[in-house]
Amino acid sequence: MAETEITIGAYHFPPVAGVDPDGKPTGLLGDLVDALEQTHGDISFKVVHTSPKRRFLDFDAGLYDVIFFESPNWGWADKQVDISRPILADEELYVALKKPGRDLSFFDALGKRSIVAISGYHYGFAGFETDNSVLQQRFNIEFSDSHSRNLKLIKADRPSVAEVAIVSHSYLQMHLAKHPEDWSKLLISDQPDQRYQLSIIARRDGAASAEKMMQLLAPLVQNGQYRRLVEKWGLRLPAGFLTGFETP
Repeated sequence: MAETEITIGAYHFPPVAGVDPDGKPTGLLGDLVDALEQTHGDISFKVVHTSPKRRFLDFDAGLYDVIFFESPNWGWADKQVDISRPILADEELYVALKKPGRDLSFFDALGKRSIVAISGYHYGFAGFETDNSVLQQRFNIEFSDSHSRNLKLIKADRPSVAEVAIVSHSYLQMHLAKHPEDWSKLLISDQPDQRYQLSIIARRDGAASAEKMMQLLAPLVQNGQYRRLVEKWGLRLPAGFLTGFETP
């Protein structure tokens, strides 16, 4: 039987997604692509490595047709796309160094803090603006390409460079599980920068619609495999996802 190839865009978004040096998807996306290929022998998935800032240009250039785990609010409003119902939930939190006399009110005035963030990510405090030059005019902000580097900058206690990082809840839990000593070092906000529900976004008239991708996902939801993969990476399903999931 001839295979259908579906191209998937992926960028560094741990633990949700990533691409290793060999071009293989990692994180939840890597596990999900493996499970989908095992379940649907007539379909192959080609992962196209992009970046947070480049993903829209690569989509416009036709380099991929589908991207998993995106919020419709993250710059897709003017694209010719179909969007699935949400399939994943997470949130981003503010993180600072614990110091005597410093409490959660430290996060109340981000405009007065030096911030370290990931270039190309959409942040609630910035109104989802992603233009680095605009953000640097509005905030004292430094850009990097990884949560790991950002947490290292916070722990280095260099206030002129980084007082606050924005880190996803799932990545933070993964980091603290590996580095439990950081529980006593980091001050973590009790209010999120943003909560997001992530969907599958597919090119209109592309290789597979968002509805088709949900049909491919359905067997993994039915047998519980998708939920196990989500929980493995410290992520969450949207409220009501399982009870509200209708099998095509």
